[in-house]
Amino acid sequence: MRAELFFGRNVSGRAMVSEEEWRQFLDSEITARFPSGFSVADVYGQWRAGDGMIEREASKELILVLPAGQDADAKLDAIRNAYKRRFNQESVLLAETPVCAAF
Repeated sequence: MRAELFFGRNVSGRAMVSEEEWRQFLDSEITARFPSGFSVADVYGQWRAGDGMIEREASKELILVLPAGQDADAKLDAIRNAYKRRFNQESVLLAETPVCAAF
């Protein structure tokens, strides 16, 4: 499975999530759960928030290739929930795609 998570960096009422804050989150939440590896890309996106407003923001895309299953799903959900709590986010997008991969 290929999993992609998209983390918006705008935070209401304060400066956006800094590179240092992102690295700390990466170490404590993502690397801790997926130590075998992943990729991160800087992206820019937009989405319609729950209040109907269009949000445009710098974001981070996390890309993982991993075996499908409940263990992976639980780890991805834990990462999403941790980011939403830590940075007061409404959502973190998760997209999953079956993939044939070899290392």
